[in-house]
Amino acid sequence: MRFVDTNVLLYAVSTVPGEAGKAAAARQVLEATDLALSVQVLQEFYVQATRGTRSDRLSHDQASGLIESWLRFTVGEIAVPLVQAALGATGRYRISYWDAMIIESARALGCGTVLSEDLAHGRDYDGVRVRNPFRP
Repeated sequence: MRFVDTNVLLYAVSTVPGEAGKAAAARQVLEATDLALSVQVLQEFYVQATRGTRSDRLSHDQASGLIESWLRFTVGEIAVPLVQAALGATGRYRISYWDAMIIESARALGCGTVLSEDLAHGRDYDGVRVRNPFRP
């Protein structure tokens, strides 16, 4: 399985002309059946997609409907052991807590790949490799 980071979901719903290429790539990614994400990713998506300063802001109903549709993927929950793993990863890899939660959520779900624009493309976090789906 491949783990999907929040930026992929946000690009998938983008109507900003300058993001058309990334939007198409993100939609193509979401057509796959081997994907996983986490509660954190769904929360981040909702907050960012509905924020008032976003030019292509989604309504509550639109964002909620999309989240419901993405529940077809495996969704990792947040629990104390995952928080502890992320805290350890933050220090070990020298990355933000939120990025460490993405890496450790992927690991907990058995994902060998994280699809993300935010983390370093090609970096291997002890068996979890980052791939930027927007790179040629």
